[in-house]
Amino acid sequence: MKLSDFDFDLPERLIATRPAKPRSAARLLVAEGDTITDATVSDLTRWLRPGDRLVLNDTKVIPARLSGQRARQGAEGLTQARIEVTLLEPRAGGDWAALLKPLKKIREGEVIVFSDALSATLVAKTEGQGLIRFNLTGEDFDAALAAAGQMPLPPYIAAKRPADAQDREDYQTIWARHAGAVAAPTASLHFDAALLARIAEMGVGITHVTLHVGAGTFLPVKVEDVTSHRMHAEWGEVTATAAAEIAATKSAGGRVIPVGTTALRLIESAARDGTIAPWRGETDIFIYPGFAFHVTDALMTNFHLPKSTLMMLVSALIGQDRVRRIYDHAVAGDYRFFSYGDASLLLP
Repeated sequence: MKLSDFDFDLPERLIATRPAKPRSAARLLVAEGDTITDATVSDLTRWLRPGDRLVLNDTKVIPARLSGQRARQGAEGLTQARIEVTLLEPRAGGDWAALLKPLKKIREGEVIVFSDALSATLVAKTEGQGLIRFNLTGEDFDAALAAAGQMPLPPYIAAKRPADAQDREDYQTIWARHAGAVAAPTASLHFDAALLARIAEMGVGITHVTLHVGAGTFLPVKVEDVTSHRMHAEWGEVTATAAAEIAATKSAGGRVIPVGTTALRLIESAARDGTIAPWRGETDIFIYPGFAFHVTDALMTNFHLPKSTLMMLVSALIGQDRVRRIYDHAVAGDYRFFSYGDASLLLP
């Protein structure tokens, strides 16, 4: 398999920078066998059956983008400069891996001030990243970060506009519970309370799992032989309750349908022995054509970047030829792409 096998032409105008309002008004492309149907997310219940189970990622996106100022006292006096920080993931002991711009000009031991309440010290620099230690922990840190930070919009949106107050609502699922993600599980952004209620009323189960989506989800694949690509690791958990619910659905003949590639990657990580089991830790699972799915029966997901690992994942689930037809249809039909874009329901 070559990287070019997962490429396609995408007009710039189809990249969404704001979501549909209300959430469930986004368009939904349903691919079932060789049939493609144009619908909206609010129509989702037409393709669900009593006894099915949706698996939702309940991670919570933190306001991981920070703008601060460093101050250095030198022979020529006090030097001050702006530093842009994007938090990547927490490390043992409470430190954070982060991207710093400009990284070259800041020294280990220097302090970056983000607000009257929040500051951080650069502990180390390695592999183009910084390791920083904040002056606060626990709830005090959460409150100060919420006040000083901005939502970490994907690069293709951030290049067009800065994050604003509306993104704090738009770039968060309505069931977000466990803080730790620096990117949203975007297929889940299409659900509102009314749609969830209708799904529950028809006898479809809901299971929550947690995968803290990292900034690595936006990293490009740089190798032509895709099988040699190494995935970034992300922390996740499938509780005993979640595993039992999914196993019961499979046993009863219902379909397990993860909402989003993050939920899919997590439950398949927890089922590598062939059946779903409680699981907790970091996963770097890489799903591409030839992958053996043990839990997933269908997938709801947004439309993905060309040459991305997510294109490889959906190709593994429903086949590369079908993916090409689906994406050709989506482009021709002016579907909106990527994190704030429209959705698809893929039924193998």
